[in-house]
Amino acid sequence: MSSLEQLYQQVILDHSRERHGAGVLAEGVGARSHQVNPTCGDEVTLGVCLDGDGKVSSLVWDGDGCSISQASLSMLSDLVDGRSTQDVARLYAAMEQMMHSRGHGVPEETLDELGDAASLEGTSQFPNRIKCALLGWYALRDALAKLGTDIAGGDHR
Repeated sequence: MSSLEQLYQQVILDHSRERHGAGVLAEGVGARSHQVNPTCGDEVTLGVCLDGDGKVSSLVWDGDGCSISQASLSMLSDLVDGRSTQDVARLYAAMEQMMHSRGHGVPEETLDELGDAASLEGTSQFPNRIKCALLGWYALRDALAKLGTDIAGGDHR
């Protein structure tokens, strides 16, 4: 294992333990989404609120699952906090691009934009792990759709 792979593995383990954004979903959350990965049993309930300017003002999640799903949720929380829905849409597209690359690589700009989430790139080689890494992102997409915002429609770059 290369030193970069070891570093990425450590970043994933750190996020799966620290779980940024994890907590109890309050009743007044703007919208929530519950997602389950039937393949492995990972699940998450994610709540999100937008402020008057269309920025993520609050995101909280609660879930159980493998280190990849939990780390991805933690990274997602860090990435979208305070960001506009346009920025979130770009991040969502970048994450999907990376996770569907099947390990063939993505542009450096994409990895830079994803920050710590770029450490999940290696999981794109394993089809059964892609759903783990994207579970929280799909919950976010669904919750934002309930608020009238489609982050998956079209090119947001």
